[in-house]
Amino acid sequence: MNPRDPASGHYEVLEAEGHLIDSHIMERIFDTVVEYQGDFEVEDFRIGRTNSEPSHLRLRVRAPSRTLLDQMLQALLGLGCSLADAGEVQLAVAERDRCAPEDFYSTTNHRTLIRLGGRWVEVEDQRMDSVIVVEGNSARCRRLRDLRAGDRVVVGLRGIRVLPEAKERDRLAFAFMTNGVSSERQVETAVKQTAALIRQTRAQGRKVAVVAGPVVVHTGGGPGLASLVRRGYVQALLSGNALAVHDVEAALYGTSLGVRLSDGRQEEHGHRNHMRAINAIYRAGSLRQAVESGILRSGIFYECIRAGVEFVLAGSLRDDGPLPETITDMNQAQDAYARALKDAGLVLCLGTMLHSIAVGNMLPSWVKVVCVDINPAVVTKVSDRGTGQAVGVVTDVGLFLELLARALPEEA
Repeated sequence: MNPRDPASGHYEVLEAEGHLIDSHIMERIFDTVVEYQGDFEVEDFRIGRTNSEPSHLRLRVRAPSRTLLDQMLQALLGLGCSLADAGEVQLAVAERDRCAPEDFYSTTNHRTLIRLGGRWVEVEDQRMDSVIVVEGNSARCRRLRDLRAGDRVVVGLRGIRVLPEAKERDRLAFAFMTNGVSSERQVETAVKQTAALIRQTRAQGRKVAVVAGPVVVHTGGGPGLASLVRRGYVQALLSGNALAVHDVEAALYGTSLGVRLSDGRQEEHGHRNHMRAINAIYRAGSLRQAVESGILRSGIFYECIRAGVEFVLAGSLRDDGPLPETITDMNQAQDAYARALKDAGLVLCLGTMLHSIAVGNMLPSWVKVVCVDINPAVVTKVSDRGTGQAVGVVTDVGLFLELLARALPEEA
C-alpha cells in the first residue's frame, strides 16, 4: 500500500507538537499506527533546538479500513496527535439524561483543547472516561451519570487537541520513580525526593492529598501520618471506613485488629476491639464529637479534626458499622472525593489498591501521584488503568511514613 495514494486505503494527516523524542511520544505514535495494521509517512519533522523548544511532527497515516483508521485516530489523539486542518469541534445534543450521543468523544486525563468559535478552548475539570459538554464559549468534562437532556456533547475526533504531559526536563524531580525501590538506600532516596515534592507543592499553594488504607495503621505508620497532618503537610485525607476504625482502635486500645501495636502480640479478647472502637464513636455521636468531648485524644483523624483537614470516608460492602461519617452512597462518595482533590498538586497513595485506582481515575495527568506499597503489582495496576503519572515506591508503608515524617521540617 502506498500512503500517498488515497485510493489504496483510508488515510488522514496528523500533527503533533511537544517534547516528542525524550518523552518517547514519537515512537509510541509510530508503534500505534503499526498496531492498527496501518502505515505512516513523515511529511515534516522539526526537532526542538533547545531544552525548552518543542518538536513538531506532521505525518500521513493510513489503515486498510475506516473502522481501523478511526480506532487508530482515537488512540493517537491520546498521544497528542490532532487532525491537520480539522476545523471546528463537532457537537450533538443529548436526547436523554445520562445518555450521550452514540459517537461521543471519551476523554483522557491529559490537558485537552477543543476548537470552538475559531479559537482553542481548554476543557475544564479534566478527567478520564468522561464526555465533554459545551456551555456557551466554555467546555468541561462531565461524567455520563451527570449528563442531562439538551446538553451539547463533543462527538467524533475533529477539532480536539490533547496535550500529554512531557517528561520532566530537569531529570531530577521525579527521577527516582522510574524504577521500583527495593534496597534500604533507595527507599531513603525516594523519601527525600517525596519530601522535596511535598515542599514544592506547598510552596506553589497547592494541596497535598493522602489516599490511605488500613495497612497504614497495621504497619505502625499511624503516628507518622498523624504527624504529617499535625504539621501542615496534608490538606486532604481520602480513605474507607476501615482506616478510621483501625485508627480509633489504635488510639483507644493500642491494638489494630486485636494485635498490640507495641509488641505485635495478640491482645486477649482483642478481636472485639474494632467493634468496641465503632461503638465508642457511635456513643459519642461521630468522630468529630469524640474529639470535642475528649474521648478521642490521638491518632490520624484526631489530628485531621484538630487541624481542620478535610477527610472523606467511602463505604464498602464489607464495612462494620460503618462509622457515622462514612458515606455509603457510592455516587456521593465519588463526588466528595472529587471535591477534596480539587487543586491538589500531589497525591500520596499509601497501601490501598482500590482507592488508589479510584483517585487516579479522577485526576488530570499533571497531578503527580506517588504510590507506596509493599506489593509492586499495585502501582502497575494503577498505571494500567490510565494513570500514567502514578509511579511507585516498593516498601513497607509504615517505614516510609516514619522516614518521611523525619525528612520534613517541623512545620510546613
